[in-house]
Amino acid sequence: MHLLVVGLSHKTAPVEVRERLAFTPAILGPALARLRRYVLEGAVLSTCNRAEVYALVGHRSTGEDSVRRFIGDAHGVPTEQFAPYVYVRSQNDAVRHLFHVASGLDSMVLGEPQILGQVREAHERAAQAGTAQRVVEQLFRQAVTVGKRARTQTGIARRTVSVSHVAVMLARQIFGDLGPRTALIVGAGEMGAQTARALTQHGVTSLLVANRTPARSRRLSAALGGEWLPFERLDEALARADVVVVSTSARERVIDAEQVRHVMGGRPGRPLFIIDIGLPRNVASEVGDLVDVYVYDLDDLQAICDANLRERAQEAEKVRRLIDDEVEKFARWWQALEVVPTIGALRAQAEGIRAAEVQRALAKLGHLSERDRRVVQALSGAIVNKLLHTPITRLKEHDEGRLYSVVLRELFGLATDAAEPGWGAAAYGPVDAPEGAPAERPPSAARPGA
Repeated sequence: MHLLVVGLSHKTAPVEVRERLAFTPAILGPALARLRRYVLEGAVLSTCNRAEVYALVGHRSTGEDSVRRFIGDAHGVPTEQFAPYVYVRSQNDAVRHLFHVASGLDSMVLGEPQILGQVREAHERAAQAGTAQRVVEQLFRQAVTVGKRARTQTGIARRTVSVSHVAVMLARQIFGDLGPRTALIVGAGEMGAQTARALTQHGVTSLLVANRTPARSRRLSAALGGEWLPFERLDEALARADVVVVSTSARERVIDAEQVRHVMGGRPGRPLFIIDIGLPRNVASEVGDLVDVYVYDLDDLQAICDANLRERAQEAEKVRRLIDDEVEKFARWWQALEVVPTIGALRAQAEGIRAAEVQRALAKLGHLSERDRRVVQALSGAIVNKLLHTPITRLKEHDEGRLYSVVLRELFGLATDAAEPGWGAAAYGPVDAPEGAPAERPPSAARPGA
């Protein structure tokens, strides 16, 4: 079997592509409900900078195709339209990639703290949907542990800044002192709240909050000493603002060119600075063409983040060494898991032989007491366990465990499709079946590691 990650990120795809393939809350639930029609196990990690599917599949090439098809089907986008932007990693490389992501090494802002919570949430959502089982469950549990270790045992997160902080840094570059400026936060979710707090920490005293859910606007504005406005009064809020930070979960644009053109007509000579950190983007691209209006999106924040990357390069190297150790740890777990069916088959065969021979011997020794019979049973069991202990231990620990497993099956005549309950292709059912098509299990998927 193969562990894959198929995805795209700020490193490979522009924001206009990422927004088309974002697994927003409205899309994620139904997508997870359908994910096991495409793969054995899986989880979806979707943030403002990435959309990735981690999956256990029975066959590398068909599995990769299935995951691409899953992404396209979930968004109604043909796979050929996003194929140039997609990366694929498998086995240890997929494990290492997720550990990098959870540690903040693959983020736009190196070491940023939000991604670890997003990895944890992706794990929880997959677990609730029943798509994260034995392998993906272990992968994400270990990724969260790695992310925590990276932040507590190295300086990768020390004095780090999130995307929201970078947005505020950009505003300071434009306006200098933010004290006399009015800031508007459109969207009172986690990213909006983080940005609002960052603005107040950098001197903003006049803060407006507009959100589709009034209760959230009230709570955020009250916590920061700001003013909330109903979403229906967004034009009024735009007219009062100098800096606008937009971060909503809406798939449609919440600020359009005609709306801003009307607002700017009533404030000649006053520039409007808009940072759109939503994905999909919340501000129509035409807004940036208007006079005295400056729009920045996630891709525009990359230059500041690159400087952040250089400053933390030394700590990042410490994290990479930590990750190398953790990848090796996962590889050992995976290797042991791969040989479990062989171990189970070997034990079952040995136990069958032992039980049959003991039964035959006891039939000839009919005069034995019950105590003597138990002694014979225990003796035979101890002999089998001692004989199997060393080969089983080496099978688990050797770097060529998979090869040893094949040889062992050949030497002892073990069935090639034997597997413990809960593991192996038989435990998952159809593998890599196209949506709506009859499912067929590839011949190589009958055993782990095929």
